[in-house]
Order: sequence, then structure tokens, then C-alpha cells
Amino acid sequence: LEPLLRRFEEALSELVQSEVLFIRLIHQDLVTAGGKRIRPRLVFLASRALGGAPFELELALAVELLHSATLLHDDLIDEAETRRGKEAAFRKYGNAVSVLSGDFLLSRLLHVIAKMGRMELVERFAQVAKTLSEGEVLQFQVAALEDYSLENYERIITAKTAVLMALATEGPALLLGAESGVREALYRFGLLYGQAFQMRDDYLDLMGTPEALGKPVGGDLREGKATLIPLLLMERYPEVREILRRRGREPGDLERLKSLARESGVAEEVEARIRKRAEEAVAALRPLPPSPFKAALEELALREAERLS
Repeated sequence: LEPLLRRFEEALSELVQSEVLFIRLIHQDLVTAGGKRIRPRLVFLASRALGGAPFELELALAVELLHSATLLHDDLIDEAETRRGKEAAFRKYGNAVSVLSGDFLLSRLLHVIAKMGRMELVERFAQVAKTLSEGEVLQFQVAALEDYSLENYERIITAKTAVLMALATEGPALLLGAESGVREALYRFGLLYGQAFQMRDDYLDLMGTPEALGKPVGGDLREGKATLIPLLLMERYPEVREILRRRGREPGDLERLKSLARESGVAEEVEARIRKRAEEAVAALRPLPPSPFKAALEELALREAERLS
């Protein structure tokens, strides 16, 4: 994929150019500074697994632009300190600049989608953008009302992360007009992989290290978000709900959660759940013919069982 990814980086850099200095600086920090580029990789791998889709580069750009716009807005809402190891944009340039730069990225997204000229894809992006917003608001609603449940957690990780991954993998099938079984297989893979990806991110936010993550751990706890480990611990330890209620503000709260997770076996249970979800994603790809690209998708999913950052 390296030649494709180089073309992607060049096209992305050109696409987000602006005469306004602050917009250029934010995009240097966020968009053109790299990152894992998981979503463009998903687009390219799914496309090549089907023999190559028209507009695969534009689709990869559109998916990444939507993702990057949500990062700018989410960091502001979450009052994040850092993003990809650097100071969050809103802390450097202010709230208004950060929000409006996110809107600028959305405007570039509309430009790219228009170039593809596929109405079904326009509708899918509109639906995903709606779902992403609902997922973020639901997460705040659950924290505010302390409406913690495994059902709500699944709804949140699906809405805020998995649907965009599913669009990345299903999109090439839409562009090619692939049969419904292939389209459904790629959609289901993206959805399950996205869920496993977010479950691993949530696990690392509590059990990882700042050095590996490039940001402080415990961010979800400080925001009152009940991810999978606290949810499972709450069933056994009433004190966990109190820690969540005070958002881990007392000294030792974060370490207490980590200790309970290890001692109770909940940390291992969550890792097993992530592994199972990743394996379900791999199984979803069975309708696709064997290829190096299908194998790479499978490998990407199974990585979530071991990922440390």
C-alpha cells in the first residue's frame, strides 16, 4: 500500500491548503502530521480485495477528512490535553479557531464527495455523520445521567467509531456495485473491527501508559465515561460507581481501578472480549476470495488483541 499511501498524503496535504495561517497550522499539526491512517488503509485494502474500485483515493480522503474533523471537535468537547503526542489544537489556537477549522475540513469533505458523483455514497456519509454526532452526545448523556450499562456502551462504540470504519470498508463495494453478499461482508467486517478497535482504545486509556499512548491515561474516567472495564467492575465492586461519580478526582482512584481490574480478572476478560470481536470480524470476510489484501484486513483486525498504543 505504500505507493497508494504516499499519493494519499500528497492529495490530503493539497486538499487542506488555506491562505489562513491558523488553519494551515492546525492542519500541519493534525492532518498532515500522519497518525496511523487506519481508515484510509481500510479503504485501500477493501478496494484492492475487490480488484480495485474507482475513486478509491477520493473515498479514502473523504473518510479521513470526516475523522479529522471529529477529532478537532472532540478534543475541544473533551478538553483533551494532547492529540497524537502534541498539544491539542484548541489549547494552542482557541476554541473558535478549532471549531471552525473542523468545519473547514467538513467543507473539503463535501468537495471530495461531490467529485465522486455517487448519490448513494452521499447518503451514506450523511447517515454516518449523523450517527457520529449522536454517538458523542449519547456518551455525554450516559455520563450526565449515570445511565451506565453494557447495552449503552455497545451503542456508543458502534456510533462514535465503528460506523465510520464500516463506511471505509463498505465504500469500495458501493463504488464497484458489488453484489449484496460482498457488500454486507465488508460492512460487517468494518463494524466489528471498529468495535474491537474502540474497545482496545478504551482498555488502553485505563490500563496503558502515557509513553505508549502519547497522552495521559485515565481520560475517560475524568470525563465520567464508563467503558468496559469499569462497567464489569461495577457488577462486583459498588465503590467503582462512586469513583465514576466523582470522575476519579480523589488521589489513587485511577490506580484503584487498575488494581481491581487486574486482581479480579476483569482486565483479562476484556482482552478476551476484544479478541473475540476481532475474530468475528475476520469471520465476516469469508465471502471474499483469498488475496493478500483480504489477509491484510484479517491481520489488521487480529492486531487489536495485542495492540499497546
